[in-house]
Amino acid sequence: MKKIKRFMTSRVVIVFLLIATQLFLIFWSAIVLTRYYYVYNATIAVLSVVFLLYLMRSSHSGSYKIAWMAVAFAVPVFGVALYLIFGGNRISSRRKRKMRFMESVLEKSAALVDDRTEAGSALSRLEEECPEAARQSRYIRSASFTPLCSGCETRFFESGEAMFPVLLEELKKAEKYIFLEYFIIGEGEMWEAVHEILLEKVKKGLDVRVIYDDVGCAVSVDRHFDEQLRSEGIDCRIFQRFVPFLTARQNNRDHRKICTIDGVTCFTGGVNLADEYINTVERFGYWKDTAVMIRGSASWSFTAMFLTMWDYLCGSGDGDDRDYAALLPPREAYRDIRGSGYVQPYTDAPMDGEAVGENVYLGMIQQAKRYVWITTPYLIIDEIMERSLLSAVRCGVDVRIVTPGVPDKKLINETTKNCFPILLAGGVKIYEYTPGFVHAKQFLCDDRFAAVGSVNLDYRSLYLHFECGAWMFETDCIPDLKRDFESMFAESRLLEKPDKVSAVRRLYRAVLDLIAPLL
Repeated sequence: MKKIKRFMTSRVVIVFLLIATQLFLIFWSAIVLTRYYYVYNATIAVLSVVFLLYLMRSSHSGSYKIAWMAVAFAVPVFGVALYLIFGGNRISSRRKRKMRFMESVLEKSAALVDDRTEAGSALSRLEEECPEAARQSRYIRSASFTPLCSGCETRFFESGEAMFPVLLEELKKAEKYIFLEYFIIGEGEMWEAVHEILLEKVKKGLDVRVIYDDVGCAVSVDRHFDEQLRSEGIDCRIFQRFVPFLTARQNNRDHRKICTIDGVTCFTGGVNLADEYINTVERFGYWKDTAVMIRGSASWSFTAMFLTMWDYLCGSGDGDDRDYAALLPPREAYRDIRGSGYVQPYTDAPMDGEAVGENVYLGMIQQAKRYVWITTPYLIIDEIMERSLLSAVRCGVDVRIVTPGVPDKKLINETTKNCFPILLAGGVKIYEYTPGFVHAKQFLCDDRFAAVGSVNLDYRSLYLHFECGAWMFETDCIPDLKRDFESMFAESRLLEKPDKVSAVRRLYRAVLDLIAPLL
């Protein structure tokens, strides 16, 4: 009885009931309007035309626009209201100023790295070695305000449990600061081990800060988790605390995974700080995830990403030109680090109209000569990504995508499988990872290019969330990444053709396909 009472009074249930009530009131209002037939018809006609014109002028992809048109015309008043709440990315002038401030600080931080590491010469060398790679690098610099770095050590981890002990060892080495930014933090074995080290570092006077997303952590930590951390000396901020009121602002979440230590070492990838990511608990079979550790000047870009988000959440992004130079490691910190190839971190924000994560992926697909291998937990793509994948196959490129064999969200998995027929017919090889759930988000191309980060191949990740990743060219970890792909292929089921499904299920998937950009 106590468990039932605790569940019924939990934050998740209360929020769900409040949102359901608001949706009901919107729907009920639309029904009431139908009683006034002529007024209703005239209102709908005007509203539909205005909404259509507004949507056509928006920067959304074609698939996204069509999906919202279908919803709006199926349930006109209710559908338009839903779009205004969940579909758009309109932001206030204050938030626009904060976004511009974040971009300006990232630019200045990039200039600091340029000055101390001669990043400009790295781009010149890359231009001589591979013009195609240099073109991608220039795009990332202009869109993400992050510099190209050479000489960085890179280490790839084929699982969360492989990364975990190394993460703990690197945290113990911290001398100045530890910054953590994660979509999910879950109380358990993984977090307890990290937390213990953070407390030790606080006692030694280090600057320790944590950012976590309130929706991502809605059921994994106590609602006063941030207060607990602050009481322990760990400075903490919550990304957009979720409130049970229908606002467009709740649409954008912080999906990034960043751990940066002294501006010298960083971790990113798909691994969050919860036990399922290191397989000490089982949820959907084996949890297949990956991460990369970077040591060198590229780590500073992840530090700058964290700091700009920190200022954004603290409300200091209205023109406070904070100087991050004091946190930038001295030249000597990078002197003994040796690594091959080039690394360029990138960040993606949902409010600037630039889909950086998607464009990084598209750039790799379009310049591929031999192969492009991909892992993603969700495959909900628009016509641009679909056309690029199919075009690559027609050019003789071996395109392979690994998706989960055991899904974490059945509805999303049905939508994922709805993408299979066209891709399979076009020659894309699709694998289902039979041991469990694939959460890794990574691209590998021609033994030379790789991208590892937090960006899924779905609409939310590509267009609505804050994301990050590391673009790499001929780095030391790329052979390990290739071996991991080959291991996944061996453990996965290669689909020869789409699985046979009933007519009812085909209809169900057709409806899901129509509303896929909304999921």
